[in-house]
Amino acid sequence: QVQLVESGGGSVQAGGSLGLSCGTSEGTFSRYAMAWFRQAPGKDREFVTGISWNGGRTSYADSVKGRFTISRDNAKRTAYLQMNSLKPEDTAVYYCAGSFSNLGRSPQSYDVWGQGTQVTVFS
Repeated sequence: QVQLVESGGGSVQAGGSLGLSCGTSEGTFSRYAMAWFRQAPGKDREFVTGISWNGGRTSYADSVKGRFTISRDNAKRTAYLQMNSLKPEDTAVYYCAGSFSNLGRSPQSYDVWGQGTQVTVFS
């Protein structure tokens, strides 16, 4: 079972930036489409952004478009999420996920998940 490990969460003032990382020791990382989801208290897990296996295609939720950037480095077996111009409504637990299928927006499309990392944005 592939294990994904997120890091980089924390607390930041509105308007600030945070970067998240999602790494694995598994050699199959380059075969996965990768995505970031988030879940706020009392809400469903929602798609934030995703990237295809080779980085050639990305997808963003409208709520983060222009503020968040997803990237990956297959040699380092790591996916990244750079979050700029953060808003209080971005507060959530952020999860990275990997899929052997095509890049999708549904959590059900993803085969492996990280444990989550908390991001808190205060005003």
